[in-house]
Amino acid sequence: MSIHKTYAVFGLGRYGLAVAKELVASGAEVLAVDLHESMVNSAKDYIPVCKCADVTDLDVINQLGISNIDVVIIAMAGNFEASVMATTLCKEVGVKTVIVKCANEVHQKILSRIGADKVVFPEKESGTRLAKNLLSSGFVDVIELSKNVSMVELDVKPEWEGKSPLELNLRKKYSINIVAIRENGDVTTDIDPEKVLKKTMKLIVIANTSKLEKLN
Repeated sequence: MSIHKTYAVFGLGRYGLAVAKELVASGAEVLAVDLHESMVNSAKDYIPVCKCADVTDLDVINQLGISNIDVVIIAMAGNFEASVMATTLCKEVGVKTVIVKCANEVHQKILSRIGADKVVFPEKESGTRLAKNLLSSGFVDVIELSKNVSMVELDVKPEWEGKSPLELNLRKKYSINIVAIRENGDVTTDIDPEKVLKKTMKLIVIANTSKLEKLN
């Protein structure tokens, strides 16, 4: 898991707080920021490092040391102008990955054009799910089916290329079951266990959540 990366969450509404809490619970280093002191005070019980600050101000961004953060999650969809400014400033100071919550597709296009690396719609992706995806290095997507079981979409590992699922014995080695393979936009659910895996494929698997780390 990518707990060694550093994260900043801008905006501590329901979505931003869910992201921050999940990251902190997983042992990640998190800086949480909100413009409203009441939101910051409410979050302090869950997030050790909380700041009340205006992230649309370049001086504030520099004071917070955002240039040293690996991933910034901007969860201020209710204030589009602030989201745009924060995104621009984060990219300006060199943040590698900026993820922005937005309200609609028009905002999504604008945010993508100004440098957002990923734009999420809260009704389609929960804050907890986003955090799990960030922490699950190498996974394309993670969906919790239950407390113990997850559906995961992952890339074909380099050492798996040119070998079949049968040859790799993925079920025994990693406790995963391949339920579908996605390649070039097509999804196949009729899995041939002797089919050779290629790096262009995405594997959709059912896995025991506790065993996911073995895949990394």
